[in-house]
Amino acid sequence: MFTGIIESFGTIQRIESRGEGKAIHIGCDLDLSETKMGDSIAVNGACLTVVSLEKNVFKVDMAPETIERTTFKHLRPGSRVNIERALKLSDRIDGHLVSGHIDGTGVISSIKKQSNAVIIKIDVPEKLGSDMIEKGSVAIEGVSLTINKCSDKDFQVSIIPHTADITTIGLKRAGDEVNIETDMIGKYVKKNLMGSVSKNDAFAKGKKDISMGLLARNGFL
Repeated sequence: MFTGIIESFGTIQRIESRGEGKAIHIGCDLDLSETKMGDSIAVNGACLTVVSLEKNVFKVDMAPETIERTTFKHLRPGSRVNIERALKLSDRIDGHLVSGHIDGTGVISSIKKQSNAVIIKIDVPEKLGSDMIEKGSVAIEGVSLTINKCSDKDFQVSIIPHTADITTIGLKRAGDEVNIETDMIGKYVKKNLMGSVSKNDAFAKGKKDISMGLLARNGFL
């Protein structure tokens, strides 16, 4: 589990082919003395497992599914990435709950300066856009951000200078593809309300008509 608050830039040092998968060596400025093999680290928002570690360089394996669903297919030696170690239960949650499981990708359609902020508009598939709400949370490349405006086809976020300086968001250009994770709580609520989890759920499978009575009968009110 993560928060979407990026701790460090990382740099891809080496990429090894593993058939359709990859093994990637990543250097970063973090103190990894408490990190051990098997730990989870979010790289550009994707939860990956540390399989080897040496000083400030760690290695992760990427399965074909991970590469297909994310922007990792575009990584090259020298590429910069966002790094966040797993959340400790004693930590403050400054961003939002991020699973590190990428839902899909979007493409930056425009970047516009507005006073001291930058407004980024991102085009997304409808299956991602339908899981977003105005003023809700979204993780872009692992960065926790608030949605300013959204539709089923795109959404906008506002980036402050600090975020641009310490994450790869500040390096992006129009046309770049980015990893997207929508809010996990919203997805669970939506799936339950739509009745598509299983036939044993409180809501009948395929039920789409939501009413106050239906919510009350199933314990939501």
